[in-house]
Amino acid sequence: MTHGDCFIYAHEHREEIIWMSQNTNQLPTDPRIEGAMLDAIRQKDYVFYPYNKGVFGLREALLADVNAPEEYEALITNGAIEALYALTRALLKPGDGVICTNPSFMPIHHQIRLCGAVPVELPIYAPPYKMTVEQAQEAIDARTKALLLIDPHNPMGSQYDKDEVKGLCDLAEDYRLWFIHDITYIDFAHTHTAAHDIIPERTIDVYSFSKNSAMAGMRIGGLMAPGAIMELVEPYNTNVLSANVIAQRAALASLETKKEWIGRMVGQARRNQAMIKEAVDDIPGLSLPVYPSGSNMFVMDLGDTGIDPDRLQEELLYEHNIFVRSGTYVSEEFGDRFVRISFTVPEEGIKMFVAALPEAVRKLSSSP
Repeated sequence: MTHGDCFIYAHEHREEIIWMSQNTNQLPTDPRIEGAMLDAIRQKDYVFYPYNKGVFGLREALLADVNAPEEYEALITNGAIEALYALTRALLKPGDGVICTNPSFMPIHHQIRLCGAVPVELPIYAPPYKMTVEQAQEAIDARTKALLLIDPHNPMGSQYDKDEVKGLCDLAEDYRLWFIHDITYIDFAHTHTAAHDIIPERTIDVYSFSKNSAMAGMRIGGLMAPGAIMELVEPYNTNVLSANVIAQRAALASLETKKEWIGRMVGQARRNQAMIKEAVDDIPGLSLPVYPSGSNMFVMDLGDTGIDPDRLQEELLYEHNIFVRSGTYVSEEFGDRFVRISFTVPEEGIKMFVAALPEAVRKLSSSP
């Protein structure tokens, strides 16, 4: 069954693969987004550098999309990961601590370490499957400089209610911490509380168009924060000629049309996760620790099946053309217990997954 590197195999067979491994969104949004890209290409916008602060109207539309405070400014970046790179470089120094979680989106933790800072990882692979105020407070010490809240959470799909966000914001205020609010999955949430409404002077919003607008390959994202924080970040903005102009045109179109398609898209995502839940409930030993998910993914716990998540990832990929992600990607400590499943794929792909899952589990449960 082994074919080498899973990602190389999946990319080589892209047209055959049901891609449920990277939280990409393959559901329909609006044809005007693609139209904006095509218009920009026809007009040969790509032969020029874009305005260094972004195409006109994009920053304003981004700030309006999240109802940012009046004093907030926006920085347009090549994906949210570039935004986080500039932010961590600007705010952290060697020895600083950042309160975060395990499991988590570990590339952010890597960026923290690149600054010489330390990700203080709170274990959350147990109810309530998210950071609590009590956990965070116990972890804070003299080195702590920031709190990272991925909300909704990657990979768990957990959501934070108003009281939970308020409690964490109060900690940030009391201990003078930066509050890094990664809102990549905000549009999938059933409810959302904006930290910038509670402590605007200490909150930085990290935004991505990859998931809500189905534009992962365009690499477009941004930061939003008060001007005083943006002044700290600006020297670390390595992209002084702005982000991909085709991506920016698409991002602006997505924000301008969003109210017309976001409900339909999120509705399909929720129906998809319900289909997966029904299938998982029928297989002894499997469970979804967080359901319903507030994002476009959740984790499937392998329980007492004895199945190695890497083997399940390989079995589904090589034998069924379905690519899910082993939990080892998002947690060294807990990753052997689960796989992460993204469900923003066409419904036919979900049907193929729920049909293949029982067969894969039976095969791996009976093999040594």
